[in-house]
Amino acid sequence: MEREQDVRQVLSQLLPDNYQNCSVVRLQHEEDGEPYDVWQVNAGDTRWILKKAKGYEYDVYTSFLTPPCVQAPLLKGTTIWNGETYLLEAYIDGHNLQKASRADLKIALDALIALQAAYWENTELAERCYSFAESLPHRQRRGQFLNHPVLEQAYHIFLKAYETVPITLCHDDLLPFNVLIQEQRAYLIDWEYAGILPYPTSLVRLLAHGEDAPDAFFVLSEEDRQFGIDYYYENLIRAKGISYADYRKTLSLFFLYEYCEWVSVGNRYQNTDGPYYQQYLPIALRQAEGILAAENS
Repeated sequence: MEREQDVRQVLSQLLPDNYQNCSVVRLQHEEDGEPYDVWQVNAGDTRWILKKAKGYEYDVYTSFLTPPCVQAPLLKGTTIWNGETYLLEAYIDGHNLQKASRADLKIALDALIALQAAYWENTELAERCYSFAESLPHRQRRGQFLNHPVLEQAYHIFLKAYETVPITLCHDDLLPFNVLIQEQRAYLIDWEYAGILPYPTSLVRLLAHGEDAPDAFFVLSEEDRQFGIDYYYENLIRAKGISYADYRKTLSLFFLYEYCEWVSVGNRYQNTDGPYYQQYLPIALRQAEGILAAENS
């Protein structure tokens, strides 16, 4: 954990003219309120975000998100200190999608669609950052801890589809708090794991975990989820020659992947009494049963 004087050493390299007059506030994770290695830096009316880069974040910026990309915060500068890479990004004064409205969801989907249209079936950059080849063993590992024949059978169908559907740039952790809406524009943030991956990866991650309850961690009505699915198809996938029926079949498999996350974690760490396991096991089973019924019809 960096002390404030350590953070100021980093800022002295990134903001040499005014780092001494900056105030620094460490930010907290949305899930548990724990501090993490991201700081809001304030100097009068000017604000920045300072981050210790994790995963592939620096490489994603230099490979995919360089200007004129407008779907991610502008990268103002980078430096290395004590062997770690730090990013100085533009501050986005906006709200996330934890309480998603349809209008905000549409803005977020427009940003995702623009990025994915630009990198659709891009093979030149396919090995950069979090590649398909690196992601596949992680997907396979999730399936090793499902401990239920119905889930295992349906998950095997997902794995086969994962290797065949079209690829494009995907943010592999596009949860609603990784989207910020500011003045009718969406910014996708926290690009630690991203690369050229099967196209539904980001969309389904964004839509899978919302609940139609005002006190839910991610609020999303079922009507808005279906709106998002259809909007994405009409504005990106239809033009790629993929039928709506095939698209929905593919999405059903990727939703299964999302629902199996906490089932796999619970079984792997012998925590099947945990609330997330208890919540997601019946959801995953219903999804798997629907997939198998469609396969056998």
